[in-house]
Amino acid sequence: MRRLILIGRVGAGKTTLTQALKGQQLEYCKTQFIHYTDTIIDTPGEYIQTRGLGAALALYTYESDVVGLLVSAAEPFTLFPPCITNMCNREVIGILTGIDRADANIPMTSNWLRLAGCKKIFPVSSITGEGLNEIIAFLDQDAPEGRPSVRRPVHRH
Repeated sequence: MRRLILIGRVGAGKTTLTQALKGQQLEYCKTQFIHYTDTIIDTPGEYIQTRGLGAALALYTYESDVVGLLVSAAEPFTLFPPCITNMCNREVIGILTGIDRADANIPMTSNWLRLAGCKKIFPVSSITGEGLNEIIAFLDQDAPEGRPSVRRPVHRH
């Protein structure tokens, strides 16, 4: 599996998505530091929300194969400016989380990711499991030899 770094604001669903992709029980856990594993780099939302910490994210993208920009489908705004993906020398994908929420605005939030420059957007629900297999299949493409895959997710209904 290609290593994925997850970048998004506080509450975007980065840690929950990490747990879902690994087939773990979903438990709220506030990420206090960059959590680095062999397949996923989970970052605190404060790193994208605090100007002085953004450089750390830029450095960690070099440790990944794919950059995932996360936006919750229920977010009222986005932190990602138009064409931000042009600044990255890694493949950048958009991940739209919380698509199962009643207040989700999928067209608007998907458009934000497209405007940021994401060519591939994966709508997901860590609760129902919708879209998780698509992300795993994408990350398993052209994976470096010897790197493990995340555990296949269990569908939750």
